[in-house]
Amino acid sequence: MARTKSIAKTTLKVFVAMLAAGFVYAGYVYLTLPDVRWLARDNPTTTAFMQLRIDEAREDGRAKFAIRHRWVPYGQISPNLRRAVIVTEDAGFYDHDGIDLNEVKAALEKNWEEGQFLRGASTITQQLAKNLYLSPSRNPMRKVKELLITRRLEAALTKRRILEIYLNMIEWGDGIFGCEAAARAYFGQPCASLSPNQAALLAGAIINPREHSPAKPTRRLLRRQQIILKRMNIKETPFDSAGSASGVGFAQGRPSNGTPPVPANVTPPSNGTPPVPPPVPQPFPIPPKPSSPRALKPPSPQALKPSSPEYQSTRLAPMNRVAQYCVLN
Repeated sequence: MARTKSIAKTTLKVFVAMLAAGFVYAGYVYLTLPDVRWLARDNPTTTAFMQLRIDEAREDGRAKFAIRHRWVPYGQISPNLRRAVIVTEDAGFYDHDGIDLNEVKAALEKNWEEGQFLRGASTITQQLAKNLYLSPSRNPMRKVKELLITRRLEAALTKRRILEIYLNMIEWGDGIFGCEAAARAYFGQPCASLSPNQAALLAGAIINPREHSPAKPTRRLLRRQQIILKRMNIKETPFDSAGSASGVGFAQGRPSNGTPPVPANVTPPSNGTPPVPPPVPQPFPIPPKPSSPRALKPPSPQALKPSSPEYQSTRLAPMNRVAQYCVLN
């Protein structure tokens, strides 16, 4: 009996000691986390991943290896690329606080069913934390640091700023970092002019940028491109000799008469009038139309006077809508 009590006391002491050591280590990790508040006003110039690739190249004897990177502001990043990356990497980006619990649950269920780690649940903010400060290792403590840094990023930065830094700093190939360097390396053009097809290729390559090259897309990357285009609500573009999957998204090359090419998802009318392009996908859901349209009422005599408030509000309504769209975007 006495021996049993002694074993229980020893076990309890060991458990308490381990718990205390865990709290001490957690406190140390938290206190040594990087301060991310400066990112709200200044642009980062390097990342942990950049330094990792430089060290790897040095060990491999690649003396000519160099990082290709060029920062561009949010307004010069193609809306097609912003949309493609969000629907690919983090569809709930604007709805969570850095950690998507629904994706975590789905990933755990999938990995449990398959008996191996097949699906991740990292959000854009988590990926940014890993790229800026950590490494691609699967160390559990690295994941803990990633979650803590993610919470700091979400608290210090806006969603727009997080996405801007992410697109400018993530790895997109061997020594290629950021969307501007990637667009120029793979397509020979600035990021601002990326087509939906090009944006979908770049977004599809993020999963393994050192294996998938948008300049020479594999079959797997081309399949991912078509899936991403569908998620973007953009019709698939057929392949031909003039415009490939990595081209500018036209089904035909430029005609010999110098007229602009016709996009692949636009059918030119037979009467010779200019084709009407499809509507641009909206970044925010459009409210549904009412089931029964309201009857239009004729304007009152007071509303027809230029000096009346009703006339002024009606005249300025389109300008107000444009201003609201610019603010939201």
